[in-house]
Amino acid sequence: MVYNGKLRDPLIDQFFNAILELKDLDECYQFFEDVSTVAELKSLAQRLEVARMLRSNYTYGEITTSTGASTATISRVKRCLNYGADGYKTILDRLQATNKSIDRASRSV
Repeated sequence: MVYNGKLRDPLIDQFFNAILELKDLDECYQFFEDVSTVAELKSLAQRLEVARMLRSNYTYGEITTSTGASTATISRVKRCLNYGADGYKTILDRLQATNKSIDRASRSV
């Protein structure tokens, strides 16, 4: 599937190509520690977890308690899940297939 959305840009292409060159988890940590703040990285990770929990039918209250995400963040992620470019769906399906996502039983809500 070819992405033709509003984000397409040569600098973003370069950034995404750089990410695709990362070979393992340690390289990801090294790159993202340099390229982003801790708060930015934690925010992105939080959104992915919110998406995973929404797909698993957790309530807003459970998600807020578990992740610390605001209801505004949860609503935004839900809107992306329902009407977005299917990015969350793609990555969550792949993480689940490779058992690299946090499973329901290991989270305390």
